[in-house]
Amino acid sequence: MFDAETTALAAAVLAACRTKGWRLATAESCTGGLVAAALTSIAGSSDVVDRGFVTYSNRAKMELLGVPETTIAAAGAVSAETALAMAAGAVSRAGVDLAVSITGIAGPGGSSAAKPLGLVYLGVATKADARSERHVFSGNRACVRYAAMMQALEMLKEATG
Repeated sequence: MFDAETTALAAAVLAACRTKGWRLATAESCTGGLVAAALTSIAGSSDVVDRGFVTYSNRAKMELLGVPETTIAAAGAVSAETALAMAAGAVSRAGVDLAVSITGIAGPGGSSAAKPLGLVYLGVATKADARSERHVFSGNRACVRYAAMMQALEMLKEATG
């Protein structure tokens, strides 16, 4: 189902988490669970992967991850602030050591001058720290979702290093 590059990166994340004794969760919007699917496509991943949140709607982000309504109202669902709140909420709500979040505009609609097609914010959080990244990926919906998934896996790998 996943290409060799994706599988190798997901396996590296799992191995690094095992070395640290960490469990992880994902909090995904525009990727709809692709990161969790890539990780769990590898046999034995259940010793690392605790759960995946697919929080496509603003309501789901607030209810499942505890993203403050004021954050979404002020910064928007596609923002660094929301990505950080999603990742921190996943760590907190799942009780894991590490989480990654993704929120963005995969298209073909939903973009604006301020938030172009392909705009994706990713967050990664541990119990002690959180950071976000902003990317504008090119291509169609599938390309944006794939690029966001790969960047999320890279961020997870970096966070375990």
